[in-house]
Amino acid sequence: MAKNSVTVKQLIENTRLEIISGKEYLERPITTADISRPGLEMTGYFNYYAPERVQLLGITETSFSERMDHDELLMVYRRMADQKTPAFVVSTGLEISEELKQAAKEAHIPILTSTLTSSRILSNMTYYLGGQLAPRENVHGVLIDVHGLGVLITGDAGIGKTEAALELIQQDKARLVADDRVDIYQEDEERLIGEPSAVLRNMMEVRGVGIIDVQQVYGAVSVRSHATIALNIHLSSGKIGEANFDRLGNDNDTLEILGVKIKRMIVPVTPGRNTASVIDAAAVKFRTANMGIDALKTLEERMTAEMVKNEKIDLENKND
Repeated sequence: MAKNSVTVKQLIENTRLEIISGKEYLERPITTADISRPGLEMTGYFNYYAPERVQLLGITETSFSERMDHDELLMVYRRMADQKTPAFVVSTGLEISEELKQAAKEAHIPILTSTLTSSRILSNMTYYLGGQLAPRENVHGVLIDVHGLGVLITGDAGIGKTEAALELIQQDKARLVADDRVDIYQEDEERLIGEPSAVLRNMMEVRGVGIIDVQQVYGAVSVRSHATIALNIHLSSGKIGEANFDRLGNDNDTLEILGVKIKRMIVPVTPGRNTASVIDAAAVKFRTANMGIDALKTLEERMTAEMVKNEKIDLENKND
């Protein structure tokens, strides 16, 4: 399980922040997605101070600091400027105090600013850092977006995962997210996000053909940077009717990744069977099932109604 690191420079590039001072210290690491709003710390209470967090100062903190004298404010900022502190961020385009500039300079900590409100910049930073610093797992497979549904295709090597995904892309039924290696992280308790590695972005390896750049060949609309994984389709070389397969599918089968369970369908791959069409049908079935449409239940109801009808006819014939 891999975990990416984030620098202050990367945070700036992805959250619309501007540099006030400390350009030479932008490689400082950020190790947590939690952002600190130093309220009690401004009063000198540091018992539960988290120095490893980005420190966000807004209107409340700034207005409170204006009531403090120079020495008191400088002392507070010096205590906040820990060697673990990645950066100070000042929201709403507020003026940066000389005390903060001095304390940050002494500790080699960059000061960043934004015209956005505290709540907005807090949301932006948390979203970005949450995705980058979340625990990650690499899965061998192909991730595509089928009709807006993130489908993770897994299976043995050489079984046809890439070829099936490529056929759906050619039919404009799917967009490529990642081929061969899918980097997955947990966005929250119920959602998994999949994305490609930087090296393999937009690339597919087709056996006998080689590497193709999907975006260059099929256009920008044929790829996505990431997708929420909702369904796992596992391709197997077994046959329908054998021990591990159910002709009607197993609605209770799931795949667990990073503690999150997603729906899993096992699809047998046999000669003459169009795997791409089956994947498309499975994605449509999953989507319609989430809309409350259950084809199996409808079939069972029809069969039950037919049995009742036949029993009634048999009873009438017996009475005659």
